[in-house]
Amino acid sequence: MIVRSFKDIENTERHVRAKSGTWESKRIVLAKERVGFSLHETVLYAGTETSMWYANHIEAVLCVEGEAELTNDETGETHWIEPGTMYLLDGHERHTMRPKTDFRCVCVFNPPVTGREDHDANGVYPLLTEEA
Repeated sequence: MIVRSFKDIENTERHVRAKSGTWESKRIVLAKERVGFSLHETVLYAGTETSMWYANHIEAVLCVEGEAELTNDETGETHWIEPGTMYLLDGHERHTMRPKTDFRCVCVFNPPVTGREDHDANGVYPLLTEEA
């Protein structure tokens, strides 16, 4: 059994800040736990814009605080995301988040991330694995 709090991982290697300066993520469950998914709390900062494309992962996102506009960059369709709203990137959609306020969400990734990932120039997380 693992019991861990976000407070426990603050300012550790599990607390990742994007090079872009637009978000930070506390990665509470990672690939090294070997449970088939990773679980994160992510904050995207108000007034920023982050374009992402999870070409190697499926991501489910549940907003728990704040508001943001989500754009499907492939179709141009936009969605207003607020607390209690979930979106699932089940088709590896390229998308852009534009938080109107600090936007806190809980995210699940499959396959799980290692904790070392950051978006590349295309908004993609590389597919990193843990050694057995």
